[in-house]
Amino acid sequence: MKFDTRTLILIAAAIVINIVGGQIAHFVKLPLYLDSVGTILVGILAGPWAGGIAGLLTNLVWGLILNPVAAAFAPVALVIGIAAGFLARAGWFKSWWQSIISGAIIAVPSTIIAVPIIVYMFGGVTGGGPDFAAAYLLAVGTSLIQSVAFSNLGINILDKALAALIAWVVASRLPTRLTSSFGFFSYSKA
Repeated sequence: MKFDTRTLILIAAAIVINIVGGQIAHFVKLPLYLDSVGTILVGILAGPWAGGIAGLLTNLVWGLILNPVAAAFAPVALVIGIAAGFLARAGWFKSWWQSIISGAIIAVPSTIIAVPIIVYMFGGVTGGGPDFAAAYLLAVGTSLIQSVAFSNLGINILDKALAALIAWVVASRLPTRLTSSFGFFSYSKA
């Protein structure tokens, strides 16, 4: 796994995009995360391994400088980038509607990885968007794991569909002189 300079710069930009998006969502108290647009963008342009590295590094850097909780979710971000890259390779980022479906697909493995982290490391509460829904489901008799899983999956589907759509819009609007060096992007051209 060797990345050229453009891929490394893209990963660095994605880290900034992810952290800024995540911090905005946190400060505004949105019920979304908005912290994976850059990761998905890297997956579309440079492939699954670059996308995975972008996600992993985002959460580790973010955890060190601003939000320690983010570091615990580094495996989730890794999976998001890898899934985005494989979906891009399969041609699932050629249109806006495919991008939305891709985001919903990405939500499934990211939820599967996130639920044990939320339940076992944080007792079901992270201060994020799905906490209210999880608390409600818990109050009406659903188990903690089910409450966290259902609420997290619901929020993740919305969040990842929006993130994938934004990443697709950005990737499809970039000038050809920038995208031509990312051979992986050819799988996502309409």
